[in-house]
Amino acid sequence: TKIPFRLNQNQALLTFEDEEVAQRLIKMGKHTVKLDNKAADVRVKPFTLDMGIKFELHVTISGKKINVSEIPELSIPEDWMRDKLELNFYKSEQGGGGAVENVNYDKQSRTAVITFLRPGATNVFVRCTKYPFAVNGRCYRVSVSPKTDVHFEKFQLYCGISKKTILLKGIQETEDDEESVQDMIEIHFQKPSNSGGEIEKIKYVSKGATWVCFEE
Repeated sequence: TKIPFRLNQNQALLTFEDEEVAQRLIKMGKHTVKLDNKAADVRVKPFTLDMGIKFELHVTISGKKINVSEIPELSIPEDWMRDKLELNFYKSEQGGGGAVENVNYDKQSRTAVITFLRPGATNVFVRCTKYPFAVNGRCYRVSVSPKTDVHFEKFQLYCGISKKTILLKGIQETEDDEESVQDMIEIHFQKPSNSGGEIEKIKYVSKGATWVCFEE
C-alpha cells in the first residue's frame, strides 16, 4: 500500500534509519539550522498520514478451465462453433489440453470458457497467449488465458504513522537553489552533535507543493 502525503512550500520530510533519532528530534520541537550563512529556526512536527488500506489478494488459477477470446466471426451455427473449439483444443499435436468436458461459447462477445476433463490440463496454456484455431480450411489466432478466481481477504482500513520520519516547517526562503538547501538540511540533521543521525530519505519543497508516497 502506498499512502500519499502533501508536502507544502518551505517544508521538508526526513526519514531516519533509526526510529529513536526521529522521536528525539520531535520531542525537542525547535531547531536552529544554518541556511545560506543565516541561522533559521525550524519546527519539527510529527504527522499522521491519510487513511490507508490493507488486504490480501488471493488468485487461484484453474487447472481445468481456460478463457478463449478473439474468436473469429464466422457464418456458422453456434453449436458448430462449439464443436470446432472442442476439437481444436482436444488435438494433442497442437499442445492442447486433451479431452474437453464442456465449451461455454458466447457469440456476441466472441469468447468461450473451455473446461477439460483432466486436472492440470491447462498447464500448457499458462505461458501461451495466442493459440492456433483451424476452421473451414483457415488458421486463425485466438487469445488464451488461464481461468482465475480472485478474492480479497483481511480487508481493513488503517491510519498510517511513520515513526522514522519528521516534518520540518517554517524553513526560510533563501537565494540558494532547492537542492543546495536540501543538502544543508541533511548535513545539519545527520550530525550527532545536533541530536541527529543517518538519514535514509529527504525531500524539501521550496515552491508550490508535491505529493510524497510512503510505503509500508
